[in-house]
Amino acid sequence: MFTTRPTLQGTFGMAATTHWLASQSAMAVLEDGGNAFDAAVAAGFVLHVVEPHLNGPAGEVPILLAPAGGPVRVLCGQGPAPAGATVAHYTSLGLDLVPGTGPLAAAVPGAFDAWMLLLRDHGTKSLAEVLRYAIGYAEHGHPAVERIGETVETVRELFETEWTTSAALYLRGGRAVRPGELLTNRPLAATWRRLLTEAEAASADRAAQIDAARRIWREGFIGEALADFAARPAMDTSGERHAGTLTGDDLAAFTATYEEPVTHDWRGWTVAKAGGWTQGPAFLQQLALLPEELPAYGSPDYVHLLIEGCKLAMADREAWYGDAADVPLTDLLGADYNAARRALIGPGASYALRPGSPGGRTPRLSAHVLAAAAGERGAGPAGAAARGAGEPTVARGTGRGEPPAVAPEVDRDGTTRGDTCHIDIADRWGNLVSATPSGGWLQSNPVIPALGFPLGTRLQMAWLEEGLPNSLTPGRRPRTTLTPSLALRDGVPVLAFGTPGGDQQDQWQLHFFLAVALRPHRRGGLDLQGAIDAPNWHNDSFPGSFFPRAMRPGGVTVESRLGEGVIGELRRRGHDVTVGAPWSEGRLSAVGRDPETGVLSAAANPRGMQGYAVGR
Repeated sequence: MFTTRPTLQGTFGMAATTHWLASQSAMAVLEDGGNAFDAAVAAGFVLHVVEPHLNGPAGEVPILLAPAGGPVRVLCGQGPAPAGATVAHYTSLGLDLVPGTGPLAAAVPGAFDAWMLLLRDHGTKSLAEVLRYAIGYAEHGHPAVERIGETVETVRELFETEWTTSAALYLRGGRAVRPGELLTNRPLAATWRRLLTEAEAASADRAAQIDAARRIWREGFIGEALADFAARPAMDTSGERHAGTLTGDDLAAFTATYEEPVTHDWRGWTVAKAGGWTQGPAFLQQLALLPEELPAYGSPDYVHLLIEGCKLAMADREAWYGDAADVPLTDLLGADYNAARRALIGPGASYALRPGSPGGRTPRLSAHVLAAAAGERGAGPAGAAARGAGEPTVARGTGRGEPPAVAPEVDRDGTTRGDTCHIDIADRWGNLVSATPSGGWLQSNPVIPALGFPLGTRLQMAWLEEGLPNSLTPGRRPRTTLTPSLALRDGVPVLAFGTPGGDQQDQWQLHFFLAVALRPHRRGGLDLQGAIDAPNWHNDSFPGSFFPRAMRPGGVTVESRLGEGVIGELRRRGHDVTVGAPWSEGRLSAVGRDPETGVLSAAANPRGMQGYAVGR
């Protein structure tokens, strides 16, 4: 089978991320004697610099880690809603949705503390050793990828008239950076240098320095700047200027936490995901919904089955997932429940949003979801792409008079916008890690000039309606789309993988995993690159997680490489198919480890010509 690149193989170390500079920085850490966790932290901070339109230091990151010989753990870098972020406060402002941009959408930043805990507890390098790559690129520049300038251009008017601190950093000489031009972020470099100076002054001990950095983030000069800027009103997608709810007390109270993963066994594999505060268990539900006998891989029956199973799992996501209530995962992943749900899959496309009743519970959906499912709001015209679904909101203009427009999910050339980054690392000692950093995008909030980065907007994923699992609730995490993955064979971690893509993440990841699990191996290992390169698709038959929370019942977007036969049959079955460009769906990366031989493998997405795997 043709692949765009080989699946890399070696025995020393492998790194696969959504940007080649992050992958190579991770590899440099491995070459310098660091382990997979050191390398992941270095890559994460580099991604803040080289993909500022896709993530930032004040964003969030869930991390799945598999220490050699130890259990798989989840490290939660998703911050909660601030104490003042109540439904009553937002509705008193005349809002029925959390804005997609601006300070009101800012949760407590979670990524920094999660990276610090990973480094302290599982790494071996000092803070200075892992930050030096990001500092170098921020201070001396990196060749800008095409999407940075394109994203800045979409918010040019907003930057020039409202978010002027962002214009100072990203509109130099009155224009956005062009592809390949050096882009610097010297305020960010200065922030990290000051952080290191203060942390090193606090102690000569590695772990103590990391803990000092965590305190500086929460309560020192960084925390003070974050809280100060959150209190300043800024234009958002409501068309008004609002101050945020984030305070210094919220920052001081937050620490990242370790959790047990949620797992599901399938044909000798065990897949591990983060809990119901993410959409991760929807991947596991899709596995549980599969019948014993699967249609031929890639056939119309196969694609139809996966589309319809995804619709059922995502309907359950809307009814049951969130951090504001207990998520009945045991019932949702149970054999009897999924057998009953599987029976709902018919020969034709379903246009209904059909959550189930796990354990006899009665599902409840938000009023916004019920209206969108009925086509009353947010869904848009038939056949139109769900605007704002699966991507960060990209505001256009000042917002005066009406909310700014949102860039469509599918561009005219069929390529989809990314919203996130991803990192997978394997080392020679048997450690594996998978992380999906996101939030704090340059287009999410005004840049904090003293720091060189903006706040995030993850609260837009919570509902302004009481009593739902994903209701906006102080101290509770908004349900996130971020969902890294680890897979085990016979209890041993062998595969780490993930992708950007918002609501599409656990669609594209499922298709990748099944391609790995169902297709023949190559060259004595898993065919990771072939699985990434395989034609991909996603559906929009559920409410998007990003403002304006739209949905497109029956809507499916496919790569043209899926083939006229499959596409024609999907349409015959009633699917509303949009055909995208040949290489437009999915931005996966993956690393693997054969526990018997110690051979490591890696692959990365060719779409967008940005993701790369490196290793030896």
